[in-house]
Amino acid sequence: MDCPVCKNEKLHVVLTRQGVEVDACHHCNGVWLDKGEIYYFSKNVSKIHQEITTKYPKAHQGKKLSPKNKQPMIEFALESSGISIDYCLESNGIWLDGGEIEKLNDAYKGKWGLKLDRSVQNFEETTPVNSGLLSLPNLFIRSTSVLVGLYALLTLLLIVTAEATNIIAPSSVLFLAIVIALIQFAASPFILDFSLRFMFRMKWVEPDQQPAYLRNFIKNICTKHGIKVPYLGIIEDGAPNAFTYGHTPNNARVVISQGLLDLLEPKEVEAVVAHEIGHAKHWDMALMTIAQLVPLLLYYIYRYLISIKIKGKDETATARLLIAIGAYILYIISEYLVLWFSRIREYHADRFAGNETKNPNLLTTALIKIAYGLAGQEKEGSANERKTGFDAVSAMGIFDSGAAQALAITSYSSGQDYNADDSSLLNKKMAIEAMKWDLWNPWARYYELSSTHPLTANRIQYLSNQAASMGLTPYIMFNLKKPESYWDEFLVDLLVYLGPNIALILCILGAIFTNSQALFGIAIASFGVLSLLAMRFSYNSELFPRMNIESLLRKVKVSGIRPVPCTLKGTIIGKGVPGLLWSEDFVIKDKTGIMFLDYRQPWRIWEFFFGLLRGESLQNKEVVLQGWYRRSPMPFVELKSFTVDGKTRTSYVYHIKMATSIIAIVFGIYFVLTSLILD
Repeated sequence: MDCPVCKNEKLHVVLTRQGVEVDACHHCNGVWLDKGEIYYFSKNVSKIHQEITTKYPKAHQGKKLSPKNKQPMIEFALESSGISIDYCLESNGIWLDGGEIEKLNDAYKGKWGLKLDRSVQNFEETTPVNSGLLSLPNLFIRSTSVLVGLYALLTLLLIVTAEATNIIAPSSVLFLAIVIALIQFAASPFILDFSLRFMFRMKWVEPDQQPAYLRNFIKNICTKHGIKVPYLGIIEDGAPNAFTYGHTPNNARVVISQGLLDLLEPKEVEAVVAHEIGHAKHWDMALMTIAQLVPLLLYYIYRYLISIKIKGKDETATARLLIAIGAYILYIISEYLVLWFSRIREYHADRFAGNETKNPNLLTTALIKIAYGLAGQEKEGSANERKTGFDAVSAMGIFDSGAAQALAITSYSSGQDYNADDSSLLNKKMAIEAMKWDLWNPWARYYELSSTHPLTANRIQYLSNQAASMGLTPYIMFNLKKPESYWDEFLVDLLVYLGPNIALILCILGAIFTNSQALFGIAIASFGVLSLLAMRFSYNSELFPRMNIESLLRKVKVSGIRPVPCTLKGTIIGKGVPGLLWSEDFVIKDKTGIMFLDYRQPWRIWEFFFGLLRGESLQNKEVVLQGWYRRSPMPFVELKSFTVDGKTRTSYVYHIKMATSIIAIVFGIYFVLTSLILD
């Protein structure tokens, strides 16, 4: 976009201290705020909104041209400050001349503040990439330490359980665990062979039937590393993905989808297949099977111990309860260890692919294209047909489906049709935009903890570093400086998220140990009060200003707890779950981007029937909606209400949550008063 004042000067993306991107002119210091962005900087949104809407009809045509459409903007003065602003009628964007930001900050002191961090580089400026190869954790040492640690915890718990409860001998427990592990490891590839062939329409492709480029590539890698050529299976499904399984590197199966072959260039297909062969070469199939057994056994022990009924004078009941609690805690810890173990192995498979293709950029572009393919894939037919597709095994794929959708939504190139097959969607600028939230917001790390795959931005960074170390220009260089720490907002969000439950648990424990009914009532009442406060934070409903999708996606300080109230207008272009007949969620498109819409109701059956009976009729319809923009890590708008064809539908989740909190407060007060009267 061009500066309205300097004419020939380009506007550059600059981050603000509030974690919002704006477009600024480095020459005249003017700032362009997209539709609704002015509200990000106000503590009194209603007042700013009122001033703009009341002065808007009295505006006159100005001389400056809108950076968005090159049409003359209107000009009017804000009543409280007397500052003149330029307003684009079509895009609803606002232009502030150099110096007007400071005047606004002074006029609305404490109520409005926009602070730019010009030290943050823009997209047109680049800095040299460090050519030194970033080191990855040693695969052998990490694999050994994780597996030894997991099985040491399991063995210790089994021995303690056997000794304390006298239910079964320690040697029998250990023997049973080993037998289960061996049976699972031996049988799982054959079970997958059967299910993929008869339930997922997979066919094995002999070498002479494979594309020549792929056959030669696989043969060369396997010869180089001294392993047998893996079986290659193709699933007849349009969703692009790939995975590998088997016992050892010498009996590995690599499975890819037809959608992958259709979407990617041959060199990119080679990069994806090399990634999967990397898993086989590193024995990931066997090691992950062994690692995943530990949390399963720990959870089984927990369920078994709490299911034992107490009969008569049971001297082991207390010990069983304590061991069950310990088993559950270890189960949670082991789950996160296994997920971390999986993410480490993904990095090594990426690096293996970069080394074998001699161009890590190929895997980078493949990952971005796969993201669009997974997010934009629209399947025909019934929900049962959908379940026979590739989506059901996506957990083993090259990409976490949630990460794929998040990347596709946030790096979508505005003004284009949402077409997964269109390589022009590979917009580097928007991909960098998408990486900001992943790399800067602590919530991204929080969500990564529960994922089998690393954050997409982290994978791209390591691949870019590998490309630079090979003397290549990285496809994407993320060289932007983080303007500030986002941990303060994260800790506030976490307190809001956990506060009601923490208060409830602490007060209930206190009531149990003190045998106090009053404290039990305080627990319920405090839960209700804190829930109301959390709702006020997480469901801010002071005003739902009109915004566009691009301006929402440019905000970094947003999470599932810290939303942005908004009003959007656009077209419903698809369902939230492609091909699912009863999907109650939707995808909306406006002139600036696409966004997932989350339509919630208090009961799932309500959502089911709405999606089944009404969902299809809303496709390709104009919609005006109010809701809360969130990111967790998928960007989405939780709907408050939406209007299609003049009919408004409302989500009642907010009302039910509010009523539940009030009921909790009333019951809590009742218990406290009853306790005081009885005492």
